[in-house]
Amino acid sequence: MTTHDRSQNRSRRLAAALIVAIALPAARARAGTDDPNAPPHVDPAQHFTIDPVVDGVLILGGIGFSELLSQILSTGEIQPVPPGNPDNLPWIDRAAVTQTIDPNAKLYSNIGLYTAYGYAAAESIFSGVKYGKRAFLVDAVLYGEALALTQAFTEATKIGVRRPRPIDYINCSGPATGACSNTDLQLSFFSGHASTTGTIAATATYLAFVRDGARAPRPWITLAAGTALTAFVSYERVRSGEHFPTDVIMGSMAGAAIGVLVPHFHRRAHFHGKELDAAPIWIGYTPVSPNAGTFTLGGRF
Repeated sequence: MTTHDRSQNRSRRLAAALIVAIALPAARARAGTDDPNAPPHVDPAQHFTIDPVVDGVLILGGIGFSELLSQILSTGEIQPVPPGNPDNLPWIDRAAVTQTIDPNAKLYSNIGLYTAYGYAAAESIFSGVKYGKRAFLVDAVLYGEALALTQAFTEATKIGVRRPRPIDYINCSGPATGACSNTDLQLSFFSGHASTTGTIAATATYLAFVRDGARAPRPWITLAAGTALTAFVSYERVRSGEHFPTDVIMGSMAGAAIGVLVPHFHRRAHFHGKELDAAPIWIGYTPVSPNAGTFTLGGRF
């Protein structure tokens, strides 16, 4: 893994860790103060439930796994093998090997990625300003958890598949020597840029639809903007020679799935008047008094 790639991975984990450091202690301090009977149309954060223990384990576990795996990959202990015959590639991927690499594409993809990070941070802050501290905590935890799980899943898949990058088909032949002996040679599938951007876009879209409803324009704008940004980042990763089309397609799909599932598993039953409009509580902690609460682990079979 190159110094640049290791720096990018550490930046991603640092972003998630900062969210955890801010959000989880505050969530613990406020865990017994929220009124469980407060209607969610007054406080949109009440659509979701967060728990310092469950969410802390998932977030810190994801970050820790990614960091340890990154350290292993950086040692050169795992030796790559040269790329094979490009004729064996799926038809959709072959053009990535014969294309003319865009030298600016990697920069463009990084700009798109950090734009997504900036949106997640800004949206969490905006929710806190508009709806109160608990809304900020909910958004920060949901984004942080989705990003941590996506990073761990992406890293594990990369080292499990060990697929050469398109640029290595272009530059490397014969025994893996010199620049082609780096472990990063075989970390193409799937794209971390695409999965991360897809995760943020999906989480933002889910939150917008739950809070504003399908009739409001904001959820649809968020969906369109998130899809466009994910597509842009994915395209630039292919143009840079870092990934095949199937790498970015799978990365986008995996990221979007995690970005939807994390907030969905945190949804809580909520009230409109006296009617229970219920998405079930899958994993969560609900305070029932200042000194007591209930932990819920549910499923649908």
